[in-house]
Amino acid sequence: MRPALLNPLFAPVTSLSGVGPKQDKLLRYLLGRRETPRLVDLLLHLPVSVIDRRERPKIAEAVPGTVVTLEVTVDRHRPAPSGRSRAPHLVYASDETGDVVLTYFRAQPGYVEKLLPVGEKRYVSGTAQIFDGTLQMVHPDRVVDEAGFAKLSGIDPVYPLTEGLAIGSLRRAVAQALQKLPQLPEWISPEVLRRCSFPPLAEALNRVHVPVELTDILPEGPFWSRLAFDELLAGQLALALVRAQLRRPAGVRNAGDGHLRHKVIDALPYALTASQQAAAKAIADDLNQPVRMLRLLQGDVGSGKTVVALLAAAAAAEVGKQSALMAPTEILARQHIKTIAPLAEQAGLRAAILTGREKGKERRDILKRLESGEIDLLVGTHALIQDDVIFKTLALAIVDEQHRFGVRERLALTAKGEAVDVLVLSATPIPRTLVLTYFGDMDVSELREKPAGRQEIDTRAASASRLNEIIEGVGRALDGGKLVYWICPLVEESETVGHLTDAEQRSASLKDRFGDRVGLVHGKMKGAEKDRVMAQFAAGEIQLLVATTVVEVGVDVPAATIMVIENAERFGLSQLHQLRGRIGRGSEASTCILLYREPLGEIAAARLRVIRETTDGFRIAEEDLKLRGEGDVLGTRQSGMPGYRIARSEVHGQLITQARDEAMRILKDNPNLTGERGEALRCLLYLYERDEALPLIGAG
Repeated sequence: MRPALLNPLFAPVTSLSGVGPKQDKLLRYLLGRRETPRLVDLLLHLPVSVIDRRERPKIAEAVPGTVVTLEVTVDRHRPAPSGRSRAPHLVYASDETGDVVLTYFRAQPGYVEKLLPVGEKRYVSGTAQIFDGTLQMVHPDRVVDEAGFAKLSGIDPVYPLTEGLAIGSLRRAVAQALQKLPQLPEWISPEVLRRCSFPPLAEALNRVHVPVELTDILPEGPFWSRLAFDELLAGQLALALVRAQLRRPAGVRNAGDGHLRHKVIDALPYALTASQQAAAKAIADDLNQPVRMLRLLQGDVGSGKTVVALLAAAAAAEVGKQSALMAPTEILARQHIKTIAPLAEQAGLRAAILTGREKGKERRDILKRLESGEIDLLVGTHALIQDDVIFKTLALAIVDEQHRFGVRERLALTAKGEAVDVLVLSATPIPRTLVLTYFGDMDVSELREKPAGRQEIDTRAASASRLNEIIEGVGRALDGGKLVYWICPLVEESETVGHLTDAEQRSASLKDRFGDRVGLVHGKMKGAEKDRVMAQFAAGEIQLLVATTVVEVGVDVPAATIMVIENAERFGLSQLHQLRGRIGRGSEASTCILLYREPLGEIAAARLRVIRETTDGFRIAEEDLKLRGEGDVLGTRQSGMPGYRIARSEVHGQLITQARDEAMRILKDNPNLTGERGEALRCLLYLYERDEALPLIGAG
């Protein structure tokens, strides 16, 4: 149950004055929420910069191009002539040193006269400009009388906005939310507060939203850092609770004598790489420990993670236990079973697949065999965590691309067995700082080498103005029997992003040119239809596959050797790397062409440069982290560390370790979060939406 103390912060933003259905819709979009945002969402939406209104020169001293606040007397108005809507309404004002013209375009009749009455003194704030030799201010940001000026903050916060949402209405909503902030208990220990010089929470929120000094809103300053630490502590505490649950003594262990693993290795058409051998050994050692395994296996595209996962499942099968491999998409799940099935068959391992597509008798048959223990390894999607999926002896849960699953899905899978070991696979190599942030203290194995026989990929960038030249080149490749991917950022034409190429339009134009040799696959198609097109491409029945990022993971067509990525400047580094990993999988040399639209922004240019220079996913991940700064290498959000809104990896990196140490200390001293401090920490978990870990306290 959420502590009652927090109720005011969980009230909907529509309870604030001036926030109606239109603002609700805009705030949902801005704050990334499906339902009406709450006051806490508003308070954790922090400003990105400030406007300093403290400069108060006389008119004659005002510096053009700067924001100034002037004390003036209103002399006269010159309204826009009727019928000439483009002409502005001009207000002439002065002080003892000179004159200023205040300019309003498309003003409502009577509005400006009421705002600036002739003969009255007013304070006006905005950007000073010179026009025709006279000082001018277009649409002043602030116009107040003496009483209003006494209340005016000299520094205004500037927030990230969305189209249609005025900064003034957002500021007013935040100001109201601050008024409703309850007196919350302190959850940070006195020692950490002292060491880090953190202010109380209420002070931190007030000073970030209502800055007294220009430095108050800097991420590295004490106020923002306090909020970042709270967020990191909530994340680390939730991870620690999950980990404590997973690390409990596990009783009977889950690895046998190696006889099935040897059969899998003998069935492989190639030798395991050194890092595959090391990872398989580390996993087998973990499976024999008296506590549950919690290991992250990360390796680049095509580095052989599926085979290592199969060896882990074989180790469990040696002692009669079952394994599950859960993937985020059907394409990825089917790719895994395609690799696993022939090896499992030769080794005498019984593997099956369960996705949304297995229905009726086929599904009932799989579930029956699973419950009776006739399936050793079940590969699937979210379908694996449905209530009617019952394992006889689930001992190992393998979760692929974990960042695409929430805590709930991972727990739902491990709840299907006793003391289940967990192996997480990631094809997005994750920099060490983010491993700590996102996965906590997981043990990590890395697959650094590419399998033998993989060719280097020649990556080139070309301006979209050379499109016809590229299409000619693709035509020559098709005539030579080559298979080609053509990637587009959108499925269909979009009104909001009109300058991006969509797959349907590109597919139609290429079909006009190359006829039946062209196929199309995207995420809105039905699974069976996608599979049919992919199978035609793999068989060479179609040679040019136009696709969206649906082919980013899990698609394996070794004969494909060319990829064109349109609007490459719109993709993140790790996404470009994942897409490119679809080629270079066979023994032939491959080429990737990055088509970009000009002008190229600085970061987009840097991304294309990095992707051309290297195919090392670990280096690309580190560069991605540097380039995006707070960008999320895991691809779960566009900004902020994975699952974090406030903490920035490049600024608050050192706080991650401190938050982790603090979380460990809390669980050691107060594992059930009892007493006053425990109540305070429960408030923290709710505030930062990490409360899904609370039911684990004291769980078996």
